Amino acid sequence: MDPAPAGTAQSDHSGMNIIIVGAGEIGRHLAASLSREAHCISVIENDPVLADELEQSIDAKVVCSDGTSVSALLEAGVGECDLFLALTSSNTANLVSSSLAKNLGAPQVVCRVHPSLQREEFLFDFKKTFGVDHLFSSERLAAIELAKFIRNPDSLVVEEIARGRIELQQVEVDAKSDAVGKALKVLKAPERTRVAMISRGSTHLVPNAESVIEAGDIVTIFGEPRKLKTLAERLHRKGDGDAMRVVIFGGGEYGFSLAQMLEGSECRVRIFEEDENLCKSLVDRLSNTTVIHADATVVAELQEEQVDSAEFFVATSPRDEDNVMSCLQAHTLGVKTCLSLIHRADYADAISSSGKHFGVQAAVSPRDATRREIERFLTSDRFHLVKKLPGAEILEMRVSEGSIASGHMVKEVEWPAECILVGLLHGTHSDVPGPDDVLQTGDHVYAVVSPKARKAFVKLLG
Repeated sequence: MDPAPAGTAQSDHSGMNIIIVGAGEIGRHLAASLSREAHCISVIENDPVLADELEQSIDAKVVCSDGTSVSALLEAGVGECDLFLALTSSNTANLVSSSLAKNLGAPQVVCRVHPSLQREEFLFDFKKTFGVDHLFSSERLAAIELAKFIRNPDSLVVEEIARGRIELQQVEVDAKSDAVGKALKVLKAPERTRVAMISRGSTHLVPNAESVIEAGDIVTIFGEPRKLKTLAERLHRKGDGDAMRVVIFGGGEYGFSLAQMLEGSECRVRIFEEDENLCKSLVDRLSNTTVIHADATVVAELQEEQVDSAEFFVATSPRDEDNVMSCLQAHTLGVKTCLSLIHRADYADAISSSGKHFGVQAAVSPRDATRREIERFLTSDRFHLVKKLPGAEILEMRVSEGSIASGHMVKEVEWPAECILVGLLHGTHSDVPGPDDVLQTGDHVYAVVSPKARKAFVKLLG
């Protein structure tokens, strides 16, 4: 098996037994990618043409049937699988097949849903009702990737944990920051934010309360995005300036999700959409975004709306070629930074590596974003390796019944040195944990842990 990609933990065996329902754009890409890594793949696909194409192109067992059929699930070996992925474009099919799979013995069930359903998670516990271990939306994952470039242009690295509710940023400490020379215990950072890593040249430290921040340090910070923005700007001394001006080409689900994320981030957002009915819908659903009924692939339309004054132009239409061309036109008109949604993962890689020459700062592929989301489930370990940091790693671990930490407040647990808790996920609620938060069986804890502290951390929760 190939070495585990960043963001995964290496399994103890040569491969996992994985069942995928749906061989559409996302499912086919995942099946092909995972089969190359020595995993044992079974795919259930209802369309005989797609099923036949897949069977001819990859090393996988293909069952041509409905993913909500019990007999099809049993034929695919659902009772013996390690991981079950429901990846069709239908909420209903995915949720039903996931529920059946869990009841038929699948230990880990991951379900793709439409972003509109994911936005309702705070109203209804879909995971508990349908027996799903993880819900995600490929559209929302791609929008998150695009939003990172816009919301945090001064950050060196931006990632999300705890299902997107807690953000990680890396920023360089400015010499003029009032944090320089201060120990963390007197820093007075916003509540429920964490400085979890300090890098100083070739030295990397998981800090404690006595650790002092110096000018030029690269610090890794965690917190809810709005609170974290305050801390990042304090460390980096970013000026207030005017609101960021962002133009989005395409008002479909990708563009809508991106606009919704940016509305609360002091951005002035405009969406170009040529479908008049969709424009009316966007106006009803977005509270602080200007919707323009126009075709952003036409240079005259861009000039008329003075797109050249925008800091960011983001192309999110369903057509890759239109996205690239509109970015090229926007760059020619003077837009500082262009970002593009590219559905084909290989095209996205090529554009990300060489697109700067013609104005595309980065290209995001929904297939790649989904691949990275699934990677953390490709392990038999008791924890997930979310991300490697220099000299440390971010681990996610479930609080086991009967564990040392279960039922205790954070401050009552004797955590190992060089271990900092940065996230606590309880049901649908997540936050950076405080000292009085109680750890309950089934909660998911996220921590920055040095290699020598890993064993002790796992022992406390396992």
